[in-house]
Amino acid sequence: MSEVRRSTSSFYRPGTRSSWIKRPKREWKPLEDRNCTDLPWFLLFTLFLVGMCGICGFTIATGGAARLVFGYDSYGNTCGQRNEPIEGVRLSGLDHTDRKFVFFLDPCNIDIIQRKIKSMALCVSQCPTEELATYYDLKKFAMINGSELCSYELPGHKYPSLPERFEKCPKLPVPQSKALPVFNRCTPVDISCYAKFAEAVVTFVSDNSMLNRLIAGVAASKEIIVGLCLLALVLSMILMVIIRYISAVLVWILTGLVVLGSLGGTSALWWLYIDYRMTMNETMTKDLRKTEEPNGGIKTTKDHSQRLLIYAVSATVFTGILLLLMLFMRKRVALTIALFHVAGKVFIHLPLLALQPFCTFLALSLFWVYWIMVLLFLGTSGNPEKSEETGLVEFRLRGGLQYMTWYHAVGLIWISEFILACQQMTVAGAVVTYYFTRDKNKLPVTPILSSVLRLVRYHLGTVAKGSFIITLVKIPRLILMYIHNQLKGKENACARCMLKACICCLWCLEKCLNYLNQNAYAATAINSTSFCTSARDAFMILVENALRVATINTVGDFILFLGKILIVACTAITGVLALNYQRDYTEWVLPLIIVCLFAFLVAHCFLSIFEIVVDVLFLCFAIDTKYNNGTHGREFYMDKALMEFVENSRRSMAVEEQGRSKRSRPKEEVELTEVKAMAPGTSSA
Repeated sequence: MSEVRRSTSSFYRPGTRSSWIKRPKREWKPLEDRNCTDLPWFLLFTLFLVGMCGICGFTIATGGAARLVFGYDSYGNTCGQRNEPIEGVRLSGLDHTDRKFVFFLDPCNIDIIQRKIKSMALCVSQCPTEELATYYDLKKFAMINGSELCSYELPGHKYPSLPERFEKCPKLPVPQSKALPVFNRCTPVDISCYAKFAEAVVTFVSDNSMLNRLIAGVAASKEIIVGLCLLALVLSMILMVIIRYISAVLVWILTGLVVLGSLGGTSALWWLYIDYRMTMNETMTKDLRKTEEPNGGIKTTKDHSQRLLIYAVSATVFTGILLLLMLFMRKRVALTIALFHVAGKVFIHLPLLALQPFCTFLALSLFWVYWIMVLLFLGTSGNPEKSEETGLVEFRLRGGLQYMTWYHAVGLIWISEFILACQQMTVAGAVVTYYFTRDKNKLPVTPILSSVLRLVRYHLGTVAKGSFIITLVKIPRLILMYIHNQLKGKENACARCMLKACICCLWCLEKCLNYLNQNAYAATAINSTSFCTSARDAFMILVENALRVATINTVGDFILFLGKILIVACTAITGVLALNYQRDYTEWVLPLIIVCLFAFLVAHCFLSIFEIVVDVLFLCFAIDTKYNNGTHGREFYMDKALMEFVENSRRSMAVEEQGRSKRSRPKEEVELTEVKAMAPGTSSA
C-alpha cells in the first residue's frame, strides 16, 4: 500500500541561520502503524471497573444480596437462615431455617409513588394455596401446614380470639398465592388487586375488564407477535442491502416534496393574508357602526392581519433560503447517493456488520441486568433502621457508603457509552480496512474480527476517553431533567424556560460530541493516533468539507428515516392482516403497538449501523481526495462509484473554469481571435 505523501508547513524560528524552518505535518498512513493509544485512560477505566466490582462484593459480603434473593421480614430477619439479633428491634435474631417464603399481610397495599408494598412482611414456611376468608381458616391453615400467617408472637390456635388479630394478621380475605421462582415472595395469583397500579402506569386503562382483555389479546397473539418481529428484522437487513439501488429515487422524491411543500405552504399563507385583508376592508365599516368600542375591534383585526403577514413573510424567507441551499448543494447530493451505493457494497463484502446490533444489544442487556441486580442489592444493604412512620425495619446506607449509589449510577452511563463506542470503533475499523484495501480480494477473512482484536489490543483507552466525555455532558443533562420533573408545576415561567434551554443546549452539545467522537474513532482506526489528535484531525477534515457534511447529514438522515417508516409501515400492515381474525380491536391493538415499537427499534439499530458506515466512508473519501489526485504514486483508494463522482466534479469544474477565463479575457483579444479564425488560410489542412 503506497504511502500518502508528506505535506509541510513553515514557521519562524529567530536566531537561526535560516529563520524559516520547514516543519513536517503528521502523515495519514492508513493501516500501517499500530500502537497503544490513551493508555492512562485505559488504566483509569480499569480502576473504575474494579470499583464497580467492589460495590457488588460489598453488597454480597454485607448480606444485601441474600436479603434480596431470599427475602426478609419486617423485623430484619432473612428468611431461610439463622439470624443475629438487631439491637433495639424486638423479634429479631430468629431462626427462619424452615421459613423460606416472604408473605405480605396486605399485598395489595402498594405505594405508587415509592413503587413498593407498604405492608408488614413475615417469613412463612408455605404460601396460602387457596383463599382464606375467615380467621378460622387462618387457624386451620396454620394447624395443618404449620405455616403461621400472623405475627410471630401470636399463637396459631388462638387467631380467632386474639384482639391483636386486626393489626397483626393478614387482611381478609387472604388471596391465593404462589411463590416466585427465584425470589421466594408469595404473590397473589389473581392480579386484580394490582389494577390500580396498572392503571397508574398505563393511563388509558379505565377498568379491569379492559386490562384483562388487553393482556389476553397479547397472550393469544404471541406467535403472531414473534413472527412479525422476525419480519421486521428481515426487512431491516434486506433494506440495508437494497437501499443503494433506491437511494437516488428517494433523494429526488424528497427534493420534489420539499420544494412543492415549501412553495405550497408559502402560497397558502399569502392567499390567506390577501383574503383576510379583502374581507377586513369589506366588513370594516359595519364593524365600526355596530361596535361601541371601535378602537378595540380595529386593533384586534389589525393584530390578526399583522400575524398573517409575519407568517407569510417568514415562510417566503425560509422558502427562498431553502431553494438557494438546494441550488448550491444539488451537486453534493450526488456524493450522498454514491456513498449510499458504496455502503451497500460494504455490507455485501462484510456481512458480519449486520450482526453488530445483536452483539451490542446483548452486551448492553447483560450489563443492564447486572447493574439492576447490584442496585437492588444496594437497596437491601446497609444498617438496619426502624421506621418511625411504619415501625418496620429498613436497611439504609449511611455516611460515605451512600455515595456508592451515585458511583453505581455514573457507572451505568459510562459503561453503556463505552459499549456503544466499542461498536462504533469496531464498525469504523472494518470499513477503513475495506476502503483502504485496493484489491478487495485481499481483504482479511473476517475484517470485523480483525477490527475487534485491534480495538482490544490497542484502542480501549481511546474508547474509554471518548465515552467519558459523553458521560460528562449527559450527567448534568439528566440532573437538570430530574430537577425539571420534580419542580413541575412549582417553578415560575422564567425558571422553567431556563431549565429547558439548558437541557436543550446540553442535548445539542451531546449530539455534536457524539458525531465528533464517531469520526475521531474512524481517524484512530486509520492512523492509530490518540483520541485528541484523532478528534482534531477529523474536525479539520469535516470543516474543510462542511457543505458536503451538511448535505450528507440532512439528505442521508432523511432517507434513513424514510427507511425506518417503510419498515414500520410494512410490519404494521402485515400485522393488521394477520390479526384481522380478532374482530374486537381492543384485543389486537396492544399486540400491534408492541410490534410497531419493536419494528422501529430494530430498524433504528440496523440503519444506525448503516449511518455509521456512510459517515466513515465519507471521512475516508475526504482524506483520499485531499492527499491523492489519481496520478502515478498517488492513486485513489475509492470505489468506482465515488471515482465517477470525482471525475464528474472535475469535468464540471473544468467547464466552469473555461467559461470564467473566457469571460475575463479582453474584448479586443476575443475579436482578434475570431478574425483570425475566419481569415483564409488559417484553418489547418
